[in-house]
Amino acid sequence: MLESRVFRTMVVATALTVAIAAFIAPWRVTTGLLMGGVLALFSHSWLKNSAAAAIRLSADGSQSQWRLAQFVLRYVVIAAAVFAAYTLDVVSLTAVLAGMSSFVVAMFVEAIREFYFAIIKREEN
Repeated sequence: MLESRVFRTMVVATALTVAIAAFIAPWRVTTGLLMGGVLALFSHSWLKNSAAAAIRLSADGSQSQWRLAQFVLRYVVIAAAVFAAYTLDVVSLTAVLAGMSSFVVAMFVEAIREFYFAIIKREEN
């Protein structure tokens, strides 16, 4: 439940920033925000799957170097994609980093949501 809310918030934050940037920012900034947001979604999804697999492996007592390597591979894939796009001068590096911060935005939204419900439930008692 929490994970799906965070993922949805990341999608909304990415879509909203790209939509706004399309009207007020240069195209490299818009492209960078889009790429950063998509990479953040990709990273979040990959991390969730890798972490679940690692937990299953540790529960079974078996060790798999491939599952552990996936944690590092995720960063290599992201870095390679950003490097390629920046080298081709298709994106603004600052915008890519800002787009990848959609997870931070999602965490703040979730924290505000939890704080709101804590206050509401406290007042009901």
